[in-house]
Amino acid sequence: MHRLIFATVGLLALAAPGTVAAFGLGEAAEVEHARMNALAGGPTNVRDAELLERYGCYSGTASAFCQRLAHPRRYYRARRRVYRH
Repeated sequence: MHRLIFATVGLLALAAPGTVAAFGLGEAAEVEHARMNALAGGPTNVRDAELLERYGCYSGTASAFCQRLAHPRRYYRARRRVYRH
């Protein structure tokens, strides 16, 4: 009985890293898919846009969405000029 429990726990321990790796590769595949959609003209859905904002586009991607990510607008406060006499 103890051997059966030990073998079951051992098999579960071996199976767990594969499952974790599969989930990681799933998101990596999603990111690559989003980047390919960006190369073809832009993100096609909200999830693609979210992944591109988080992980970025390929360099040289000419879509307007990726250009906005590469060159974000910066808002600067206007400096007040103090005139001294």
